[in-house]
Amino acid sequence: MAYYPVNLNIAGRKCLIVGGGEVAERKALSLLAASGVIAVCSPAITPELSRLAQNGTITHINAEFHPVLMEGVFLIICATNNTEINRLAAEAAHSKGILVNVADQPDLGNFTVPAQVAHGDLLLTVSTGGKSPALAGWLRRDLLKHYGPEYGLYLELISRLRQEFKEQLATPGERQAVWRESLNEEVFRLLAAGKLEDAEEKIRNAVGGSGIKS
Repeated sequence: MAYYPVNLNIAGRKCLIVGGGEVAERKALSLLAASGVIAVCSPAITPELSRLAQNGTITHINAEFHPVLMEGVFLIICATNNTEINRLAAEAAHSKGILVNVADQPDLGNFTVPAQVAHGDLLLTVSTGGKSPALAGWLRRDLLKHYGPEYGLYLELISRLRQEFKEQLATPGERQAVWRESLNEEVFRLLAAGKLEDAEEKIRNAVGGSGIKS
């Protein structure tokens, strides 16, 4: 099956996880990282999920899945070790037009969750369409070797400088030239070494090289 790739904005959206084991825990943490509002439906949950529920970070529904729990839910992730419960939850979600992912049976859902590398606003994803999670994991580990936290730091830096440069550089062509100049190995080496000021100076030098005074 061919999937259409998309990034979802789930900030403030209600997300329901059916299941309370290790897979459910991983899913909850990733949804929390995207600012989702998380409820976990399961009689038993992991110690970490329990801790998150106790401090109010997530909501724990101490019960088996029931369709009434889908009220106002944006997406559902089915992550129990019970195939029948996963199927029933997925069917209920489909009937209401809710996004649903089934962790161990992707064909039952209408979206899959790719393996990912995240550094701040940088998000790199790998999907095998559910055919080989092992390959997706292998490729994710390979990406981690090549793209470290410095790439997220670069995005933070240029986000801060963007408006300033927009005022200094009159045309889109000039701005594109500066951003191309800033994309070099030396900038990323400086960021990886924690030398943020040196990296910023090098980017500013690119502005100076464009003929515009910074």
